[in-house]
Amino acid sequence: MLFQEVPFLQRFARARRAGFNAVEISSNELFAHPPDEVRSCLDAEGLECVLFNLPAGDWRQGDRGLASLDRPKEFLASLQQGAEYAQRLKCPRVHCLAGLNGSAELYRSNLRKAVEFLGPDVEAVLIEPINQRSMPGYHLASFAEAADIIADIAGQSDKPLKLLFDVFHCQILHGDLSTNMRKYSDHIGHVQVAGVPDRGEPDARQEVNFRYLFDLLRNELGYQGHIGCEYHPRGETEDGLKWLEEVVAE
Repeated sequence: MLFQEVPFLQRFARARRAGFNAVEISSNELFAHPPDEVRSCLDAEGLECVLFNLPAGDWRQGDRGLASLDRPKEFLASLQQGAEYAQRLKCPRVHCLAGLNGSAELYRSNLRKAVEFLGPDVEAVLIEPINQRSMPGYHLASFAEAADIIADIAGQSDKPLKLLFDVFHCQILHGDLSTNMRKYSDHIGHVQVAGVPDRGEPDARQEVNFRYLFDLLRNELGYQGHIGCEYHPRGETEDGLKWLEEVVAE
């Protein structure tokens, strides 16, 4: 979602110049490029890809994932393509999007298939509750439900299914962020941030105390993973990165 000022393959160099050493890719744009081409961009900049979204169907036609839908051939193809990209990009995590207005039974069944299929290639498959204001009809809209699904599948498979804890979505869905971080900390496989309510930079011009939350994650909960900047910059991406000086304590 950052560096949208330039075409996809040019964003890696922009990210490195801005000081990042890792990236995540949430857009279907990834699959418009051969994995080796993307790998070359990562290697040229010394970047690690730590997460990407699995193919989510036809985004322009309204698809927002496939896992809860009765489209088995497309879902299998998304797993196959995801496995290929995970191998080539050496990416340890993939996000499996649920889709809109789906089936709870199909969702759990397909997630079991996903963790088994992708288990040899990734450290974890992630699921993310998404608020209904941002994505009306999204099938997974509860952190408690996500935790229940993760526990259910963990009881049937040794392959990891984890929670993508997006602070923006949790604040809109449930509030009580620090309590929910503590409650679900054992399930967290990745964290994303954005300001609330406008999904801009997580700076002082929004309602969440991110400095407090970053301290909670690192020092109390011992989270050692990456934190993804999944927000819409209000202006030029680089100009908006000043929030890091405000929020990230040394």
